[in-house]
Amino acid sequence: MDTRTPQALLARAARHDVWNPEEDDALVCLDVQQESHDVKTFTFASPDGKRFAFKAGQYFLFDLEHNGEPESRCYSISSSPHRTNAFSVTVKRVPGGKISNWLHDTLVPGASVKANGPLGHFVRPEASKPKLLLLSGGSGITPVMSILRELADSCEPADVVFMHAARTPQDLIFRDELACIARRLKGLRLHFLPETVAGEASWPGLTGRISADYVRLAVPDIAERMVMCCGPAPFMAAARSISAELGVPAAHYLEESFDAAVIDEPEIPAIQEAAAKVFQVTFSKQARSIEVTGDQSVLSCAKKTGVRIPSSCANGVCGTCKSKLTSGTVDMNHNGGIRQKEIDAGFFLPCCSKPLSDLVIER
Repeated sequence: MDTRTPQALLARAARHDVWNPEEDDALVCLDVQQESHDVKTFTFASPDGKRFAFKAGQYFLFDLEHNGEPESRCYSISSSPHRTNAFSVTVKRVPGGKISNWLHDTLVPGASVKANGPLGHFVRPEASKPKLLLLSGGSGITPVMSILRELADSCEPADVVFMHAARTPQDLIFRDELACIARRLKGLRLHFLPETVAGEASWPGLTGRISADYVRLAVPDIAERMVMCCGPAPFMAAARSISAELGVPAAHYLEESFDAAVIDEPEIPAIQEAAAKVFQVTFSKQARSIEVTGDQSVLSCAKKTGVRIPSSCANGVCGTCKSKLTSGTVDMNHNGGIRQKEIDAGFFLPCCSKPLSDLVIER
């Protein structure tokens, strides 16, 4: 019998320990599901049949190889944490996207990948079970879908508004499943907001972009809710502004983002720049040296000068930019994206590190 078949892996998962990336980071793809015209869900299991322990809203950092080059990407878990034998991530094909397109075109059941996780703090507060507003735009639906699936699986009482925005009705990921959950999960109100009705002229609801007027009508008690938001940067900026305008306290607004854009830091006034100490940072493999002041992160300056460092969250959570520091010291304030044993081995996160001396980095 092939012990790597989905049936064998699922049977073994029920009687094994929890999967731990420090012991074994290997995963096996169990299934690939086409969700929409440009979105697929990939389901993974442990080759040793171990169970997965994660919180709804967390993500995995995948270590992949593309054309012989190592690449790391963060993908939010879209499945329910109550289903411990495996987990799923849902990935949108992006025009020109190197890794998302590679996954869509190449990854098949039986393939092996490496990953680290679960990671991230985009989770429901544990102290209480507040009323929720789950806001998502496009493929940002994945972590909030995990939260909703957890609520549905647990059958716990819920007071949830789920609002999902997309370009067209055909781009509404999990549309049929969400409608099914809404029919059986008491306390769930579902709102779809496509920007246009392209491809579905008979769309019965509203269209357009998220606005204060729309949210005020759809969620009149928003100020009493914990708002959890994930989506493209412009969508989240609008959601953040609208939530504040409608009375949501800052402590009750939580968002998740994996934008890998160039990090914008405030310009240092000339009088401060003259006083700030400047350090030489050398990237040994790229034979590049740049100047970084003690007030700037290594990653932000590297990106602005064209030095290549893979990155994702840019705030010390995901670990994508993890690099080997061969010389010098830094002030690093991470948020769980690196383990102590890695720090002891000389690794650091450029995204949340400021130089304390000249540096030599093995990149």
